[in-house]
Amino acid sequence: MSLLSSSPCKQVLVVGCGLMGAGITQVIAQAGIKVIANDRTEADLERGKKQIQKGIRKKSEEEQQTILENITFTTSMEDGKDSDLVIEAVPEKLEIKKDVFALLDQFMKPEAILATNTSSLSIAAISSATERPEKVIGLHFFSPVPIMKLLEIVKGINTGEETVEFGNMFAEQIGKKVIVANDFPGFTVNRVLVPMLNEAAFLVMEGNDPEEVDRGMMLGANHPIGPLKLADMVGVDVLLHTLESLYEGFNDSKYRPCPVLKRMVEAGHLGKKSGQGFYQY
Repeated sequence: MSLLSSSPCKQVLVVGCGLMGAGITQVIAQAGIKVIANDRTEADLERGKKQIQKGIRKKSEEEQQTILENITFTTSMEDGKDSDLVIEAVPEKLEIKKDVFALLDQFMKPEAILATNTSSLSIAAISSATERPEKVIGLHFFSPVPIMKLLEIVKGINTGEETVEFGNMFAEQIGKKVIVANDFPGFTVNRVLVPMLNEAAFLVMEGNDPEEVDRGMMLGANHPIGPLKLADMVGVDVLLHTLESLYEGFNDSKYRPCPVLKRMVEAGHLGKKSGQGFYQY
């Protein structure tokens, strides 16, 4: 049976309860949809739960209780086997994602949509691990998920039109605005944004002050936040991985990661989450 001919999405399985996964889980639960939040260990789940609790702390006690009651935390992916939709939010490594999708393909109901939150990897490559490539789609959320309005729907070469329609319906359910992107490295937003952040890193490598670079873009280009402060919020490691995907995907030197980013990741200066990036926190 087509999901589009039935009632709206009633249950979602979110695989990965890190920064992005926890944010996605919170937004879905806030919309009144049941969520199965999955990660490898109880410790991972506990960190995700604390992030969600922090994210909803300004709501009333009754609202907080309702949101948390919509979430089931589990270390077993199969607990979400009856979900209408899966959103994968594991690390940005193609082989890891393909392993997850191959496993999901085995136990999820046939009509379930399998979505990835990847910010740059090929939807077609991820879908190749399944027997249902027409039901695989990119649902790329932006951080922090509860605040950012956009949901970038990414259509792979095998993604069916009904799957895209389902993505639009789901976005409306959770209160997100949509753009649809084709399956090329970086999609739409990161294709434009990430090279700008990389160029800002080159300016720092050349001796420019991060605060001056950020102030220039805020006052001269009307950006609400400077590129280097944004890089720290996104995570320098995430930025580097995305640049490497763009570089490998297009074989174009304009996407070559700034050496400063590599040194920062090696030193553990990952941005706000580690307390040190282009700025100290």
